[in-house]
Amino acid sequence: MFQVPNMQFALPEMFLLGMACVILLLVAFTGARRVEWVYGLSQLTLLSTALIIFWSIGDGGLTFADTYVKDSLSDLLKLSICLVNVLVLLYSSAYLKARQLMQGEFYVLAIFATLGMLIMVSAYHFLTLYLGLELLSLCLYAMVAMQRDSAVATEAAMKYFILGAIASGMLLYGMSIIYGITGSLALGEVAAAVSMSTGNETILSFGLVFLIIGIGFKFGAVPFHMWLPDVYHGAPTAMTLFIAAAPKIAAFAMLVRLLVEGLIDLHSHWQDMLIMLAVLSMIVGNVVAIAQTNLKRMLAYSTISHVGFLLMGVLSGTQEGFAASLFYTLIYALMTLGAFGMILLLSRQGYEAENIEDFKGLSRKQPWFALMMMILMFSMAGIPPLAGFYAKLLVIKSVIDVDLLSVAIVAVITSVIGAFYYLRVIKVMYFDKPLVEHTVTASSLVQIILSANILMVLGLGLFPGMLIKICSIVFV
Repeated sequence: MFQVPNMQFALPEMFLLGMACVILLLVAFTGARRVEWVYGLSQLTLLSTALIIFWSIGDGGLTFADTYVKDSLSDLLKLSICLVNVLVLLYSSAYLKARQLMQGEFYVLAIFATLGMLIMVSAYHFLTLYLGLELLSLCLYAMVAMQRDSAVATEAAMKYFILGAIASGMLLYGMSIIYGITGSLALGEVAAAVSMSTGNETILSFGLVFLIIGIGFKFGAVPFHMWLPDVYHGAPTAMTLFIAAAPKIAAFAMLVRLLVEGLIDLHSHWQDMLIMLAVLSMIVGNVVAIAQTNLKRMLAYSTISHVGFLLMGVLSGTQEGFAASLFYTLIYALMTLGAFGMILLLSRQGYEAENIEDFKGLSRKQPWFALMMMILMFSMAGIPPLAGFYAKLLVIKSVIDVDLLSVAIVAVITSVIGAFYYLRVIKVMYFDKPLVEHTVTASSLVQIILSANILMVLGLGLFPGMLIKICSIVFV
């Protein structure tokens, strides 16, 4: 019997889609003349979507023939994605203006990419998840290639597109194998079929391998990380920030929906795969980052190491571990916003503050922002009492609780190794003589909000209890 879908569950996505079409028409009819209007309308759209999500917290359930879910996890992640992208657009505005990249197309792509992320977060069906993922991916490919006269950006976009297409094919192949065994694409039905399946574990594990490959690529986990340093380095910094922050939150949702909610009965199989990805990511990310002189590439390898820590909580297979990974994901997004926001803040027309040596002597000319960058570097290194320390502590504790002591030891050792390249940035800022004039051209609003963003990393380190409690409630 046909059931009328509960449209209210997808109200944020419907509103975002409608506004994306309005912004697209505005860009088509006004061109470059009204790009400030497009920017303002994009920010208003994201803030309004966040308000709709906030007001609808509490209700939940499945809709659209059980292909779409609204629950506490989706509410938290969607709200985070919208707010993160508001800050991304705010931090990027001065940078884009200075390089003639502030085009309406960028904001259209940003809104459609956000829509793809929200769909991924609420997807409860393989096809819905894939549609959201491809909507996001296609927008990101176009964003990386927006600086048409840059050979480096074009090369990065081609690498991203080709490797992304391969990863999407792998993901689809894994989904098709699981569909062939379970007879369904709905995650709830797949979970029920897997729990009753006794003789098909070998074939299910084969399909699971391809799912893990797709997930690993979207996260940038080793050995599927080849695209990440080149894309982070080659793309304009504003696009790098967009790629680095909110999409990782959506990727976490994909990981949880597929492995935790759909294939939890195969935990013993995917746990071993995730252990390998996590350990390799922590080792390769932290060791290779030491050799980097470009700050964006260093942060790319730092991201790879953070992905290893993020996976640790999920591979534990416990609710405490899932909550720890969620906490880590949110803190990572906050730290990434601050780090790339600092690069954008110090960049100006004709000058990219993307090399480590560009930060030499920053404490002499801009002592406040040198302090902010120091807080970020200490937090990423996992030094108390900053939020990064508690994020790492929680995921390490989650694997110790399930007797994976060797994984925890690797995490601790690689954290010590990783501290070297974070401390090097601090040494350069405070002990070296400046090579360039450090001037800040961003507006006072951007400076205040960026400072508040970074101080939140300190605040959540001093008082992490509330966010930890929220993350724990989500997985009860």
